[in-house]
Amino acid sequence: MKDQNRKLQTQNNEYSSDIARYESQVKSLKEDTTKLGGLLRNLVSSHQLLSKDYNDLLAQHQQAVSGSQAEAKRILSQLQKSQGELIKREDSLTALERAYQKRKLELDLLSSELAALQANLKQKEEAYDRLHNEVARKDSMMNALKNSLTKALIGFENQGLTVSTRNGRVYVSMDNKLMFPSGSFDVNPKGKEALKQLGSVLQDNSDINILVEGHTDNVPYAANGKLDDNWDLSAKRATSITRILLQTSKIDPSKITAAGRGEFSPIESNESAEGRAKNRRTEVILMPDLNKLYNIVTE
Repeated sequence: MKDQNRKLQTQNNEYSSDIARYESQVKSLKEDTTKLGGLLRNLVSSHQLLSKDYNDLLAQHQQAVSGSQAEAKRILSQLQKSQGELIKREDSLTALERAYQKRKLELDLLSSELAALQANLKQKEEAYDRLHNEVARKDSMMNALKNSLTKALIGFENQGLTVSTRNGRVYVSMDNKLMFPSGSFDVNPKGKEALKQLGSVLQDNSDINILVEGHTDNVPYAANGKLDDNWDLSAKRATSITRILLQTSKIDPSKITAAGRGEFSPIESNESAEGRAKNRRTEVILMPDLNKLYNIVTE
């Protein structure tokens, strides 16, 4: 979930960068549009002046028709020249109007894309905030659970039971000397007492999933007809603990899973007696229900 947080943060940064780039383009287009608008107004004004000059010359020409032929030719020449300039100005005005409309269309399109990107960024930021708050709530819940378990199981701390947190999970680790006779999967009375205390805390935390894992050392199990090997022994010990937890508490059975890991997940080297003793253990792993987090991430 922390990787997902970092991914969402990276996406937010990328969206922010895209928005800055779009805003710069929008600003540039607005400046170009303003300049084109000014040029358009100037051309319209010039066009109006030329039209007035043309009309004045035309009137003078008509007046001069009855007068001097030379004066009429001069006026006609000026009239033709003004008419040519007027046509050029009209062509420039048409081209400028087209350019203005094109830029305006680009500006509208870019503004629409920018608005969509800002809305998407806002949605991602809201999802990130919800995810961050939910992760913080889960962390707080797991810390409170760890403290409750430590307090409830304090009497077993010197008998091979430890409570710790790793990667957002709470681990209740129990040495086999506390839970089982050697080679057996029948929980001894002291172990049952510890499990009863554990179950009393877990039944009040319905928002967690429980994994019971059995572990052994690498010394081959001497088969006696009931079990085949270390893996079978670790699985049987996990299910024995699971049954006692369910029998002595109101834990929802759908929230608990029993698993045997055999000798394949050691925490110490099996080369020494001390290491093998630490590897012979059962762990109750408490995990927050992540369905709500997954729903936020996949929205």
